Amino acid sequence: MSLAFPISMQNLMLALVAAADAVMLGKVSQNAMAAVSLATQIQFVQNMLLGAIVSGAGILGAQYWGKKDTAALGRIFGLSIHEAMLVSVAFFLGCRYFPEKLMLLFAHDPELVEIGAEYLKIASWSYLLTGVSQCYLAIMRVSEHASRSAWISSGAVIANIVLNSIFIFGLCGAPAMGVKGAALATVLARVIELVWCIVSSYEKSFIPLKLKAVFTFDKTLFLDFWHYTLPVLGSFLLWGIGFTSYTAIMGHMGPDAAAANAIAAVVRDLMCCLCNGIAAGAGILIGNELGAGNLQLGKTYGDRAMILSFLIGFLSTLVILSVIPLVSHSLELTEQAHHYMVGMFVILSIYMIGRCVCTVVINGIFSSGGDTLFDVYSLAVCMWGIALPCAFLGAFYFHLPVLVVYACTCVDEVGKVPWVMLHYRRYKWVRNITR
Repeated sequence: MSLAFPISMQNLMLALVAAADAVMLGKVSQNAMAAVSLATQIQFVQNMLLGAIVSGAGILGAQYWGKKDTAALGRIFGLSIHEAMLVSVAFFLGCRYFPEKLMLLFAHDPELVEIGAEYLKIASWSYLLTGVSQCYLAIMRVSEHASRSAWISSGAVIANIVLNSIFIFGLCGAPAMGVKGAALATVLARVIELVWCIVSSYEKSFIPLKLKAVFTFDKTLFLDFWHYTLPVLGSFLLWGIGFTSYTAIMGHMGPDAAAANAIAAVVRDLMCCLCNGIAAGAGILIGNELGAGNLQLGKTYGDRAMILSFLIGFLSTLVILSVIPLVSHSLELTEQAHHYMVGMFVILSIYMIGRCVCTVVINGIFSSGGDTLFDVYSLAVCMWGIALPCAFLGAFYFHLPVLVVYACTCVDEVGKVPWVMLHYRRYKWVRNITR
């Protein structure tokens, strides 16, 4: 719990930014809320790539920390920063100079494209900083400083929410900037987060970043890093592009469907915080034991985390169903958008069972022992072979109702649970991958 709870809180606080954006911009206009939700899909894709790099650092870092090899952990830190900066610069340039073209990937409505492009031009500066701070936070988590990592992320999120209210609505003498204010708040929050990370890293028992490690090429470590990171990157690409395609499909079904899907996405991300925390905590804890050579204890911890994933899934179902009235009264929606939102919440409540199980077992337990290739297979079959084609054909060829198309986007996580459990029982993930 000392690992899972801070990481869950960190994920929750990050998800609250999206929730705050949705609520505050929903007070401005429905189109402002929908446009920013679509625009942030660009950041979602960036976070997916950065997440793979951070996961690779976490997989190796947890095992080397269990082995008490801090020198190797420092080299892993530098390598992850180098790779993350390559991604961050590319997304900054795209969002800064080609925002309209990027928005056309997610919406065809001219007003949504224009609003989203305004957001991306300013928010692009935050994309330049995110990769570095995420690598700092990842190293803190695997080196027994998960609580500090959570404090930093939470502090940045609180600052983001406060700045959102100031710049969106024009409080404290600031001009009311609407969508541009939300983007500016995001940039300032990322600056606060990165500065806090750098200052913390120089405290006793933390792992500081050494510039030499960023620019020094260690062939063995580089090959090990990408051996475990490439499958994670492949699965993140399959999952992230698939999820972005779901959003694009819903966005092309009209403003009401886009708005309802934006709300459902925020609730989904909030509900995933706990299972993401359990997955990350389990991955670190199991990885520490496997790296130390305690394979049987690591296997025992895996069994307990797997059982916990089912409990969290059923709890998430109950919570989502219970919050429908609260969300309904919090936002100004058209009657049609409200109808879509309620239906999506019911579908989402079932989806969360599969999502929790797959997240904890695949991203936590399997990854702890370097078993990262299974996720690629499962996503290729369940998402790209079944869910995405069904949603695409249902929306553009068969012209099925919005809620049926949305259900198609949720079938993959529930459908692959039996396959995940079968692979789990083979225990291929019980391995020490340190050198």
